[in-house]
Amino acid sequence: MRLGNLVRISAFRLTVLYTGLFSVSVTLLLLFIYYSTVAVIERQTTETIEAEVRGLVEQYRERGLGRLITAIRERADADDESIYLLTDPLGRSVVGNIANWPESTNGSMWVNLVRERREGDHLVPYAVSARAFLLPTGHRLLVGRDTYEKSRFRDMVVRALAWSLVATIALGLLGGVVLSRRMLQRVQRVATTARRIAAGDLSQRLEKSGSGDEFDRLAESLNTMLARIERLMTGMRLASDSMAHDLRSPLTRLRSRVELALRGPPDSAKDREALGEVLAQTDAALAVFDSLLNIALAEAGIEPADMETLALDELARDTTDLYEPFAEDAGIRLEVRTAAACVRGQRQLLAQAVANLLDNAVKHTPAGGRVQVRVEEQGSAVALIVADTGPGIPEADCKRALERFVRLEPSRTGPGAGLGLSLVAAVARLHDATIDLSNNRPGLRVTLTFARC
Repeated sequence: MRLGNLVRISAFRLTVLYTGLFSVSVTLLLLFIYYSTVAVIERQTTETIEAEVRGLVEQYRERGLGRLITAIRERADADDESIYLLTDPLGRSVVGNIANWPESTNGSMWVNLVRERREGDHLVPYAVSARAFLLPTGHRLLVGRDTYEKSRFRDMVVRALAWSLVATIALGLLGGVVLSRRMLQRVQRVATTARRIAAGDLSQRLEKSGSGDEFDRLAESLNTMLARIERLMTGMRLASDSMAHDLRSPLTRLRSRVELALRGPPDSAKDREALGEVLAQTDAALAVFDSLLNIALAEAGIEPADMETLALDELARDTTDLYEPFAEDAGIRLEVRTAAACVRGQRQLLAQAVANLLDNAVKHTPAGGRVQVRVEEQGSAVALIVADTGPGIPEADCKRALERFVRLEPSRTGPGAGLGLSLVAAVARLHDATIDLSNNRPGLRVTLTFARC
């Protein structure tokens, strides 16, 4: 991954920003720890010096100057980390482990001195914090303690805090690079899929990692949208292809019949017969056109506002009532048995689907036969069943019967364009319902199964 690409990634920039803010927070915290630690060390040094001074002054007050000199000598010999100096009123050294009174006191009680300590072949400077005290006799007492160990500890703390800050920044940047590479790989896969879709391959879908993260949820939503777009495009292509294919025959026959009528001498009887045939061909073409539009409408999907909760049993009874006269004329017994059941759906398309099933059943049931319409609950589902006692469909052809313009051999001579069951299948897909064609022994049984609302 090139640095330019890395910098342009939002995740990396966010990670750098977060790392910067986190580093500032860590720095402030480390500074607080540092100054708190130094304050504690300095307070301990000050308290130690104050205790030394109080002890020496107390010995001076109780046992005089001689005892003070002895005490200073003993402590100077025993403690290398402290300095002691007692001078007479004229400033001459009386006792102590430093030679002269420092010039930098300038009458103040506290003074910081710089001394040197040998470490190997080198002299290392170090600071001494000391307190001056004036005795009633005019003698001056100086007690101090070197801060060498304190400085070493402070340096150690500073180095530890600095490395902690460096490690924090390094881990933050490393995490940003790893996160950015992972995100960039997923974005590149999405971009590759998008280019294939833009090139015309609507079957492409975005990959999901299976983690259920925001990318997976986005991919699922986009895949759902792509599936619908593919369905719409396929429906439009099939509709246009179907119109071009199936309307060509009736229009050709219509033109031929008109041309044949025009060639002959005027004859009112033959002209009326020709007009009747033209009208029949026109009706057939319009019927095909309406069926294809209904299928395209069903496959285009439904806006959520068009969906409603409806009583499927009432819809089935109302539609069946419309076919009772046709059934009676054909000598067919039409039976309706429904149980109360509601589904979510588009009323017009569901009514058209039931009408197509009834039309198909009545059309293929011989006189004396029976067509039965049932609506019944099946667990958490609702089933709409239309069964007839006609010739039925061989089991091997049941799936093919749902395709467009498929007219099976036994019904090839009957009317129709082979679109009725295709529309029913499209309506079923639109409502997430299943459609099943089975043998009614004898006849055909079509079962639509919906989710119960």
